[in-house]
Amino acid sequence: MPDATSVVGQQPRDAAARRPVVLLAALVALGATVLASLTFGSHRLGIGETWHLLLSPDGSTASDVLHGLRLPRTVVAGVVGAALALAGSVLQTLTRNPLADPGILGINAGASLAVVLAVAISGVSGIGFYLWFALLGAAIAATAVLVLSGSRTGVHNPARIALAGVAVSAALAALTQTVILADQEAFNEFRFWVTGSLEGRGWHELAVTAPLFVLGTVAALAMAPALNALALGDDTARGLGVDVARVRTGGLIAAVLLAGGATAAVGPIGFVGLAVPLLARALVGHDQRWIAAVSLVLGAAWLLAADTLARVILVPSEVQVGVIAALAGAPVFIAIVRRRKVPSL
Repeated sequence: MPDATSVVGQQPRDAAARRPVVLLAALVALGATVLASLTFGSHRLGIGETWHLLLSPDGSTASDVLHGLRLPRTVVAGVVGAALALAGSVLQTLTRNPLADPGILGINAGASLAVVLAVAISGVSGIGFYLWFALLGAAIAATAVLVLSGSRTGVHNPARIALAGVAVSAALAALTQTVILADQEAFNEFRFWVTGSLEGRGWHELAVTAPLFVLGTVAALAMAPALNALALGDDTARGLGVDVARVRTGGLIAAVLLAGGATAAVGPIGFVGLAVPLLARALVGHDQRWIAAVSLVLGAAWLLAADTLARVILVPSEVQVGVIAALAGAPVFIAIVRRRKVPSL
């Protein structure tokens, strides 16, 4: 097969030249946000103290806070942010819509309905209980979208994907509202979960969803060259030897694994899967390999920064990270759209 990436439009020289610099800057930002996440919170630590306790736990209160709460939460935030951003970058290329995000597959709506049904029927609450139901609901909803968008031919047309996603999401949202209006306990649990939160998340949630993140990431990165060809149009991609149906289906499955695992672990987090890939595309051009790499790193840094701010903005209380992520993402998204014409993929 010809090298598909060699024909992905003519990249501006300045965009191609700055790609390594952008990736390096993103890595520096990630390192800074990781350190900030471990250091700042209701129990503030010094940077030097954080490093010392990280390498040499001593059983003190500060050490317990760092290793028992902040370290697992930091890892979960980084993984979830990276997964959402990577899923968004794949979906934007697959649908040739730079404004697409993981919600287009009905993942948030499916997970939401599963959570409220689980709480309403069983009366049991807590992330350790409904994590599995959120994961199952996200998978079922996304599968329904894929089946509807594939129609009889099995070919997932970008327009059909969007329409099927809107239809499935609307139907599931209506069912969710019906359940929470009829069950007060489900409503109380849902209103906390639906805003997205990292509070109380740790190694258990990561262990459950890690296989999804690994499989989704490997698949998304492996298909990046073929996605470059797909962005040129189905006919051109076929001329380059790309199996369009296989690549589109594989890309959608990768996005479902990434976004479904993230939503199940921490609840719906908005704008990360939309704004981060859009920002990455604006910085490095249209090569999906670079977009995916930058999105992974920037997505992790983005959610870590949002979570750190969520913990310190109203000390000793805590704001839901989904709220901060949306408040931070909306201005960036608007600025990018207003500054330049959003490219059609």
